[in-house]
Amino acid sequence: MSDQVNRPLKAYKDLDFLSSSDARAIRILCEYIEPMSRFCQTGIRDTIVFFGSSRVPSREQLQTRLKQEHLSEPQKEILTKLSRYREDAVELARRLTEWSLSLNHDYRFVICSGGGPGIMEAANEGAAKAGGKSIGLNISLPLEQVANSHVTPELNFEFHYFFMRKFWFAYLAKALIIFPGGFGTLDELFEILTLMQTQKLQKHTAIIIYGTEYWKQVINFDKMLEWGTIREQDLDLFRFSDTPEEAFEHVTKYLEKHYLIGNCESNPLINRHLRRPITT
Repeated sequence: MSDQVNRPLKAYKDLDFLSSSDARAIRILCEYIEPMSRFCQTGIRDTIVFFGSSRVPSREQLQTRLKQEHLSEPQKEILTKLSRYREDAVELARRLTEWSLSLNHDYRFVICSGGGPGIMEAANEGAAKAGGKSIGLNISLPLEQVANSHVTPELNFEFHYFFMRKFWFAYLAKALIIFPGGFGTLDELFEILTLMQTQKLQKHTAIIIYGTEYWKQVINFDKMLEWGTIREQDLDLFRFSDTPEEAFEHVTKYLEKHYLIGNCESNPLINRHLRRPITT
């Protein structure tokens, strides 16, 4: 009996230790291994990622703000445009999910977002409207970002480390669609472009920058080229789009060419562990 009482706690059951700075590497590893395990068990091979602002209002939220807030005409115009982008994201995610479900491949090209509100919620909502699964890679923030209700429960993740969250955005993605957004969206866009420009991300990945009016005002790629800070071929890494129909056409043709028609390229790590048995 005394042996049981005096037996020390195993390190991997010691929550105080696991929460300490000494165990940071273990926590980082958990945010790599646990999502991989879940993706394998659910058969997720690859994704279509939606990036965009969490502050984009839905049509209902827009109407409420227009009624309750004293907004200038330019502010009303901006909010209305942003709300339309959200509607476009819902429609595009719905179309892509329906297309994905029509393929003879289980869980190919699953919609993935950051799991929060705004454009992220729109992507998950569109997938749900089509009857498909979708992923939410949420992040713990000081101003709590709660996962939206459209994320598939078994594919709802909560990250502490931004860089591990961004790893899972990039690692499974075969297409990325970047809607208008702020610092976070810019960070995600330029990280992917940097990885592709430096050939650290060598797989075929379609990048759609959605909303020419917004992005041409926010980023002047032509001036970057003029100043010599990027090369002309760097502009071929992405393309602009302004309608769900146009974006859908480009993404599906790209994926068919590189991943479906006579091409079985997929993710070797996920394939190797796909549906492996769970062991202790």
